[in-house]
Amino acid sequence: QVQLEESGGGLVQAGGSLRLSCAASGRTFSAYTMAWFRQAPGKERDLVGTITRDGYNTYYRESVKGRFTISRDNAEKTMYLYMNNVKPEDTALYYCAASILGSARLPGEYAYWGQGTQVTVSS
Repeated sequence: QVQLEESGGGLVQAGGSLRLSCAASGRTFSAYTMAWFRQAPGKERDLVGTITRDGYNTYYRESVKGRFTISRDNAEKTMYLYMNNVKPEDTALYYCAASILGSARLPGEYAYWGQGTQVTVSS
């Protein structure tokens, strides 16, 4: 098992930047594909992006490409989400998640989840 805890959320103005962190504990962090999801009130939980076990490959939803960057430090058991040029539509509860699968983009493919960190973007 792996336990996940997000941090770094908060209130930011549109056009600003924010860095989210996901700290893991438990089994070998490097064994997991990691992802960031987000969920706005009344909406489904959507994938923001993923990063492979070795950190060499990433995937992003179209609406965040060029603005968000996912990275990971396997030695520190931490994943990051760098959010630049944020927009009001980025407002959501952001979750990190871990999957034992090599390629996973659906919430159901992720067995481990953090509690979420709120990001609010003001216009």
